[in-house]
Amino acid sequence: RMSAKKKAKGDEGATVTEPSEDGDQIQSLLFRNGDKIPMLGLGTWKASEPGEVSKAVKEAIKVGYRHIDCAHVYGNEAEIGQAISEVISEGLVQRDQLFITSKLWNTMHAPEDVQPALENTLKNLQLEYLDLYLIHWPVLLKKGAVRPFTAEHLVALDEIPLSKTWAAMEALVEKGTCKHIGVSNFSVKKIEEVSKDAKIVPEMNQVELQPYLQQNALLEACKERGILVTAYSPLGSLDRPAFMRREEDPILLEDKTIVDVSAKANASPAQILIAWHLHRSTAVIPKSSNPARIRQNFEAARVRLGAEELASIAALERNFRVLDGGLWWKEEGSPYTYENLWDEPQPQ
Repeated sequence: RMSAKKKAKGDEGATVTEPSEDGDQIQSLLFRNGDKIPMLGLGTWKASEPGEVSKAVKEAIKVGYRHIDCAHVYGNEAEIGQAISEVISEGLVQRDQLFITSKLWNTMHAPEDVQPALENTLKNLQLEYLDLYLIHWPVLLKKGAVRPFTAEHLVALDEIPLSKTWAAMEALVEKGTCKHIGVSNFSVKKIEEVSKDAKIVPEMNQVELQPYLQQNALLEACKERGILVTAYSPLGSLDRPAFMRREEDPILLEDKTIVDVSAKANASPAQILIAWHLHRSTAVIPKSSNPARIRQNFEAARVRLGAEELASIAALERNFRVLDGGLWWKEEGSPYTYENLWDEPQPQ
């Protein structure tokens, strides 16, 4: 079951551990009202071959995953919905044992578009409610814009301020169509902007986190505000599209430190990375479509890292974003820049 008793203020972000059906320990983070989100989830970005994501979701649920991370723009929610519907009807799991997240796309920030966007996602996922709905990016695209995006598609945020979109997100919680709301790819500055007049302060910030981009200040700021954090691209997103990759990009899974720690711990490099994320009290959503790796990733929850290993991983920080949001700021004439997207200087 996904809810717990009301808890004392300041408890948000606390972790609780409970056994899954097959005896594995699944850790959860607590929202402000005591609801739980399983820390280890399945990511579904880039699982776009027909049938691929359906197999992955079914396999993950069989293994013991209870948290599935989706988004409208991934283009595979209908297939995920079919898979969820099948595992529920087979009696493998009940709806209230699952935690399903989705995200509002950049073309649907206008307050009147937010509810229809969620309704479309619910229809595709064959669900009556979402556990968590996030604003995918602090970026505005013209309604109906599709890739390849040009400067004409990109609209400055002051046309529809994030606070207006956020108010429409709050209305969804009041309606009961989603239980929790949050943001993704938001800096502290942007979180403060939507929190200023909010009835509900964002409950989650989903951002890229990995040893080359540890974002300690952002984690600390979220913790102070009672905002949970989910790490995306936690393994370095090796299968990201070619246009998001540069020749000289480092490969995290081949990093000597990670490989050495994995040999010492008798675990795979991916398991070391997932264990590191869990140690930092963030939720983490590695994507895989390979049944053996889906299971291996889940078993990473058993890996324990000592002080020495944690220190060697902490030393890998290099402020390197695998996903730097270039899709939004590299177009000539775009209202976005690296600096105004991330609210920090662009690394040289």
